Amino acid sequence: MTLQFEQLFIQVLPAVESKKNEFHLYGYTTVTEEEIWTYCIRKKWRKKDVDSMKLHEIVNSILQVTPAEFMTYTQIEEQRGSDWFSDLNSEELQILLSPQKQENKL
Repeated sequence: MTLQFEQLFIQVLPAVESKKNEFHLYGYTTVTEEEIWTYCIRKKWRKKDVDSMKLHEIVNSILQVTPAEFMTYTQIEEQRGSDWFSDLNSEELQILLSPQKQENKL
């Protein structure tokens, strides 16, 4: 986080904590303040100039985050970052990527 976002995070921490508590109430008990903050920076405010936003707009934006949109974002980010083939060795990966070659050998 840049210094600007760190200072802003401290200012709006009560709103972020409130949102985290709301998520916990709905059963999303592993959600943290940092994850909510990261979601706002990377998704909600991605195309906005946060420097020009007023504090009440930022707080309102945080409080409007729904569990559905947050969870959709986290699932997409998890899929983008996962290496699905990391557990395969090179021979298994070769078999997976060219199954017809293996069928011809049989």
